[in-house]
Amino acid sequence: MRCLQPLLLDMLHASGTLASSFKEHVVLAAATHVAATYGGMRREPVRHGGLAPWQARRAKEMLEANLTKEVSLLDIAESCGLSLSHFSRAFKASTGHTPHSWLQRCRVERARELLRSPTIPFAEIAIACGFADQSHFTRTFKRATGSTPGHWRRISLC
Repeated sequence: MRCLQPLLLDMLHASGTLASSFKEHVVLAAATHVAATYGGMRREPVRHGGLAPWQARRAKEMLEANLTKEVSLLDIAESCGLSLSHFSRAFKASTGHTPHSWLQRCRVERARELLRSPTIPFAEIAIACGFADQSHFTRTFKRATGSTPGHWRRISLC
């Protein structure tokens, strides 16, 4: 900001002679500095080598449609026109998660929705969300949320 101060002062004094694009640039630089320094804003890392938007959409749709059963990554890769290894790398580059961890996150989100109903037993929720059993559900849920399904249900119903 100390470096921009003379430019801002000059800009204010010579408002009629400076190009509007220069003024916009200086104001944008000042706003960016304030947002990054005092607002905690950070740039998202640029990801290279990811899936095309249509491929990411198709892969996510196929994974979400198969929460309750194992879906073949080879089938998803082929529907995106990629080899299995290239698809796995590109999916992680696009989403920041492996296909399996992304699927587990979807299952946990679905479980959270079902846990809002106090009448559905945990074992039924586990099966409905594609977990092997209640124990697997509890471990995965706790790892993802930091609390057990029972604790989460109690605090969400309050």
